[in-house]
Amino acid sequence: MDTMADGRLAGRLNGLLRRTGRRYAAGHDRPLGGYLAAMAGFATYTAAWATAVRLRGRPLPDRPEPWDVVLASVATFRLSRLLTKASVTSPLRAPFTRYVAPQGPAELHEEAQPENGRHTLGELATCPFCMSVWVASTLTAGQLLWPRATRTAMGTLAALAGADALQLAYGALVEKVTGE
Repeated sequence: MDTMADGRLAGRLNGLLRRTGRRYAAGHDRPLGGYLAAMAGFATYTAAWATAVRLRGRPLPDRPEPWDVVLASVATFRLSRLLTKASVTSPLRAPFTRYVAPQGPAELHEEAQPENGRHTLGELATCPFCMSVWVASTLTAGQLLWPRATRTAMGTLAALAGADALQLAYGALVEKVTGE
């Protein structure tokens, strides 16, 4: 008897979720199920890092140091762009995206593949803003578990971000001076 009641409850819940999704989407393709799965994946990912930090017995700082916040911000920016836009990392995104065109120096414009599971992962893989949540969480956990190695890696990413800015500024200056 319990399995019949469970089946009816699951059916009702499934129907409610489908109706809610249709109303929310208003005729557009909005993969709410995929987004829900991504949120559950992120919660699991974060819980795993939190468990690792707790098991290591490392105390949490009272507050983040301003320098660490700045360094983590720049490193998160650079690594998120590297993962979501760089030409060289396109093989990582290819199973979930479709190439559209170049987009800026050494960057690509790609679109998420339309299939449900691939669409959500494709959006995550091509959106630096979405990816930055995962990257910032990873760097934060890294700072708590392996502070020296993580700060070294973040310093490298910050140096790359600075080099990128200088390359773009130099290119704009050359273009202004030469008119090319």
